[in-house]
Amino acid sequence: MSTYKVVVSDQVFPSVDLERGLLAEIDAELIVASGDQEEVLGVAADADGILNTYLPWDASAIDRLEQCKVIARYGIGLDNVDLEAASNAGIIVTNVPDYSVQEVATHALALMLAALRKVVDADQSARTGVWGIQNFRPIRRLSTLTVGLVGYGRIARNLAAPVEALGATVVTHDPYLSEDPGLPPLLELDELLATSDVVSLHVPLTEETRGMINETSIGRMKPGAILINTSRGPLVEFAALSSALSEGKLSAAALDVFEVEPVDTALLEGVPNLIATPHMAYYSEEALQESQRKAATQVIKVLTGEAPDYQVN
Repeated sequence: MSTYKVVVSDQVFPSVDLERGLLAEIDAELIVASGDQEEVLGVAADADGILNTYLPWDASAIDRLEQCKVIARYGIGLDNVDLEAASNAGIIVTNVPDYSVQEVATHALALMLAALRKVVDADQSARTGVWGIQNFRPIRRLSTLTVGLVGYGRIARNLAAPVEALGATVVTHDPYLSEDPGLPPLLELDELLATSDVVSLHVPLTEETRGMINETSIGRMKPGAILINTSRGPLVEFAALSSALSEGKLSAAALDVFEVEPVDTALLEGVPNLIATPHMAYYSEEALQESQRKAATQVIKVLTGEAPDYQVN
């Protein structure tokens, strides 16, 4: 019998051989659960550690963990784990805050440039034999534009560098930062919305940020602005965004995340100047392996009495 039992609550990777090999070094058995929360708890109730991606761990589920010491999220966000309940149960919660920073920043940049240069529509135009620029005016020069980054953590900073290198002016909003000569200008959110030609969201999902882009905040945005979201879908009220695009209040939007996923494709039909990608900004082969390795390492450290690298509660 193994010394420890570790359960993967929802397996989304091609393989968990990497985690299995790492955990075997401390004599930990890795079990991959499947099904809904109730089915997972049937396997995980007596686990020493949980590796988690999307499955919700609310207070009632956490209360049924008999001896768990750590819940390690493979990702960055923490909105599917009740941190207070975990703390009350003496369970350490960790995430991997730095595993896909390059990927998300790159994807946000790709969406931004595709929206600015109208790449998707231009591709369709070329394929249907409509040649020339007549259907794509106006396109603005990037170096004349202001890009507003809402949240200025790791991902936003990785995005700011190439945006500035291409000549755009970068401004930021982040209530957890103070003015710093080494950082882009720090603005109040309303000022950023009113002055930015492109607004890109880089904040976690909290009660304060849920629905932060709504009819009111869109009304404060610069006419013809572009919205990019690679963070969390519920930051944006899609109905309000859809109306703003249909009415021409915003010139474009590019979303990798949605309020409900998978997104109902009927919601996307007929929405002009909208680029949608299927929650893939985090992905590269290297990022997945980094996430798996670092999440498993947090479990190993906690179970062997070491301090984890990424404790969040």
